[in-house]
Amino acid sequence: MSIDAETTTAQDPVIAVVATEPPAEAPVAPPISKRRRRGLGWAVGAIVPLVLFVFWQWSTSAGLFTPVQLPAPRAVYDAAVDLVDRGQLFGHIGISLQRVLLGFFIGAVLGVVIGSIIGLSRLSHMLFAPTIGAFRAVTGLAWVPLLALWIGIGEDAKVTLVAIGAFFPVYTTVASALRHVDPHLIEAGKAFGLHGVSLLVSVRIPAALPAILSGLRLALAQAWLFVVAAELLASSEGLGFLLVDSQNNGRVDRMILAIILLAVIGKICDSLFAVAEKAALKKWS
Repeated sequence: MSIDAETTTAQDPVIAVVATEPPAEAPVAPPISKRRRRGLGWAVGAIVPLVLFVFWQWSTSAGLFTPVQLPAPRAVYDAAVDLVDRGQLFGHIGISLQRVLLGFFIGAVLGVVIGSIIGLSRLSHMLFAPTIGAFRAVTGLAWVPLLALWIGIGEDAKVTLVAIGAFFPVYTTVASALRHVDPHLIEAGKAFGLHGVSLLVSVRIPAALPAILSGLRLALAQAWLFVVAAELLASSEGLGFLLVDSQNNGRVDRMILAIILLAVIGKICDSLFAVAEKAALKKWS
């Protein structure tokens, strides 16, 4: 720039401001609110169930499946109304929910306690981890005849089987998470005078909390899988009993209804736990 141009710019403040003012930024779109994002997520998640329902209705109307193979949605709805009129449907739902929640609570508590012991003690890990890992590979149905022999065919055996199903995911995630806590965090906690229980509560558990909550969520889903096997033990109520009894009586409409109820109620429980998980992570992690 020449000396005359510099002098003109210095003497004229308008020109100086224009010369030094940064270019205007493009307008930024306002962020989408959490409520709108949540609503959008529900809308997108509902697409596949709606498509499946439309295909179900079309396939039965077009004769792609016989009513014996796949009843129409109307027939399943009528089966649900019939069970409600008989006063049976909510009883099946309630007893299954009770067994799931009680078994989940027992299995989760045992999983957290035993997983913590094995995750924090190298000796306990070497002694017990291989054996527990071997039992984890045993399918749920394999426990049914043994529980019937040891405990009987009452409510205790059913809750015990659900607790077994809930125990292993919690135990596995708790033991693994506690064993893999960042050693630098542990050293920092010790530097501040934390030892034993105080170190566990203040450092180890918050660091492992995301994995622990994921294990609990998986255990809740596993409990719903095991409740069907549990209700094979000479049950007279429950969604698993409704499923098996409908199969024995050739009521495919009730079989489909039981499957839908298991899926819907299991998803509701998972969604409620997801809300609690988010709140717990926000507060303690």
